[in-house]
Amino acid sequence: MPLRRSTVRGREFGDAIRALLRAADLTNRAAADLLGWQEAKVSELINGKEGTTELELAQLLGLLRTPPAEFVHLMALHRETHMRDWVQPIGSGSDRARTLREHEKIASTITGWSMNVVHGLLQSPAYTFHLANSAVDLPEDVPDVVHTRSGRQQAVLDGSRTITVFMHEQALRLPVGDASVMAEQRHHLLRLSVRPYLTIRLIPTAHGPHAGLAGDFDLLTFKKIPPIVYLESHGANIFLEDQISVARYENVVTSLGRTALDEARSRKLITDIIGEESEHDQVAQE
Repeated sequence: MPLRRSTVRGREFGDAIRALLRAADLTNRAAADLLGWQEAKVSELINGKEGTTELELAQLLGLLRTPPAEFVHLMALHRETHMRDWVQPIGSGSDRARTLREHEKIASTITGWSMNVVHGLLQSPAYTFHLANSAVDLPEDVPDVVHTRSGRQQAVLDGSRTITVFMHEQALRLPVGDASVMAEQRHHLLRLSVRPYLTIRLIPTAHGPHAGLAGDFDLLTFKKIPPIVYLESHGANIFLEDQISVARYENVVTSLGRTALDEARSRKLITDIIGEESEHDQVAQE
């Protein structure tokens, strides 16, 4: 049976089946024996080989006592694992953060660009809370957003991959929360900037137009699979896999690299903004 191409959908599907097997404390062989299958059938299903029917997948998911929402998700993924590029509409029931988390976990490099707000990987909890409070439709969802983002940061900022984040100066000046929230966020960036695996580079407002004006994105590269681009919008989150589209974002990254301040000057700009805002607050209090 031919292997399906490695895709975002296919990797999420295979990882989910492996997780269910671990949760059930079953090996591939044990699961196959219980279903009356050859062991190779379970392996082929996990690794994306074609030929497994939806009925057979349902039998395996039933054996593994898959929760209803995960059952529906995996049945839908099984039909689409060969498809490249993934648009995940808001309200589709798909855990969009899950897909990003799983790919960040195996990425060897992550390059992010954020124009108007601090990049999600670099946000302090208070900053995330106030940002989410202004953007999330349901206030009761805000704590979940903060918790999810914090967990994502802990998993990604562990030194296992090289991370470069480009941001516009506007991201450090746009008020989110009160002055104390912004002060803590800027100091948080300075603390993060000394980590050897993390590079923070800023594009000053004075530079004018630049290659990142089309919007924020993350470019993820891997050791064994082609790179992908992750985009967020109001209507959907998008994973781009076709290499023509990815190459265009790689060109944007190259251009941002030519435009942005180096690490030392970026730290100085952050420090200068902290000083400016501190002086402004003092004047306001007098």
